[in-house]
Amino acid sequence: MAQGQLSLHFGHCDEFAIVDVNTEEQRVSGTHTMVPPSHAPGVLPQWLRQQDVNVVIAVGMGSRAQMLFAQNGIDVIIGASAGGPQAIATAYLDGSLQTGANICDH
Repeated sequence: MAQGQLSLHFGHCDEFAIVDVNTEEQRVSGTHTMVPPSHAPGVLPQWLRQQDVNVVIAVGMGSRAQMLFAQNGIDVIIGASAGGPQAIATAYLDGSLQTGANICDH
């Protein structure tokens, strides 16, 4: 996230919104933000796995980062529209999340 909204480039996020989901009811049960460790290849996927994250929703992300997330058992949704974390997570859960092209070209 950047300024409370989905960041245009995943690797440039200054904080992450971790959204807790009640999987039985398919609803958001809580949201908290965390400051990530320093950005370096492979660090963020491992760190997010340690936070029990299993899905990452982003506007743009490079192919290598996507591969590293897959290696850590984390699904990646690319091309999401900008918005707040709770609204984006709710749209993902109810199947209405709109996605487009990956704006990242590396």
